[in-house]
Amino acid sequence: MRAASVRPVALVTGSSRGIGLAVAEALAREGFAVAVNGPVDDAELSAAVARVAALGAPVAAAPFDVTRVGGHDAALAVVEEKLGRLTTLVNNAGVGVLRRGDMLDVSEESWDRCLAVNAKAMFFLSQAFARRLLSRERSPLFHSIVNVTSSNAVAVAEQRSEYCASKAAAAMVSKALAVRLGREEIAVYDVQPGLIATEMTAPVIDAYRERAEQGLTLFPRVGQPDDIGALVASLASGRLPYTTGLSIPADAGMLVPRF
Repeated sequence: MRAASVRPVALVTGSSRGIGLAVAEALAREGFAVAVNGPVDDAELSAAVARVAALGAPVAAAPFDVTRVGGHDAALAVVEEKLGRLTTLVNNAGVGVLRRGDMLDVSEESWDRCLAVNAKAMFFLSQAFARRLLSRERSPLFHSIVNVTSSNAVAVAEQRSEYCASKAAAAMVSKALAVRLGREEIAVYDVQPGLIATEMTAPVIDAYRERAEQGLTLFPRVGQPDDIGALVASLASGRLPYTTGLSIPADAGMLVPRF
């Protein structure tokens, strides 16, 4: 295990369950101290913290609503008070559409919700994180932002158009961050999961599982949160040296062009 003075510290948003929790666990196994985030301090968040702590890593609950932009600085300060200086931000918190259907019927409420959580929140939390890092001397540890977007950043899901738009925006934010932070040697990555079995995809995952087995994905299976956790942990640990600005499809080859 790393000494406390040189241990990397990560905040993972939306990590009380699903992909975010898998990411938090994978980072803990890599020796990170981890702040586990959910919108409120509830039983689900406590259970997630306990799961990460069981891996032997320093861990802290970080209950805050990512859409409350004005509270970002205070939330980051609390994390650092508990765990030490942050090296890593994983923007994973996200929401789906309020109702699947024709884009001609999409409500303003559903549009605003998707953009607020999936794009606006990650933009401004990344901004607050970057400002904090640039305001002080940094350790020689690898520093990064890893954004979890979606294959729908590039591929249309007709019944979830507002979700697609929000993820496309998030993917472009990742590129902009990479350009701005590259000269500071802070890496930025965009991980784009495909068909992953989570609570959000539960209503449709069986249908997608059948399509995956029939060839929709090159690996004939749907993904698991742990697949994304392992990928994000590799990026956050700096195991892809001399890289930044990458958009990484984590979709079992689903979007590979084929005849």
